[in-house]
Amino acid sequence: MDLILWRHCDAAPGVPDELRPLTPLGAKQAARVAGWLAPRLPESCRIIVSPAVRAQQTARALGPAFTTDPRVAAGASAEAVLAALDWPDGPAALVVAHQPTLGQVASLVLDGEANDRVMRAGEVLWLASRVGGRGTIARTLKP
Repeated sequence: MDLILWRHCDAAPGVPDELRPLTPLGAKQAARVAGWLAPRLPESCRIIVSPAVRAQQTARALGPAFTTDPRVAAGASAEAVLAALDWPDGPAALVVAHQPTLGQVASLVLDGEANDRVMRAGEVLWLASRVGGRGTIARTLKP
């Protein structure tokens, strides 16, 4: 299974948190990263996105339809995200969500523990599970 983690791009400060939009820089980051991702996504890749405005705007830059899933919202646990995706046996998935959750997902897959792993705004981390469910980093893109 390919698991692509995309942290939402640069967002404006504000309250409530779930309504924070992308900044103009964030919109540019999203377009650039989407341009890199789109031709590389596996054909049957599911796109799962947090309901937060900034994550929705980030995902829209990619173009294809996506599913909004509260199980990947801000504050979700790494275990909940992986369960929502049926890791490591499900089909390829791109998740557009938040820190520290995405860093913890990467750490759990790679190290077996949900430790904090830094992911910058707009960063993509592409993980792959092969025989035995072990995870490995395939690509990292930093905007």
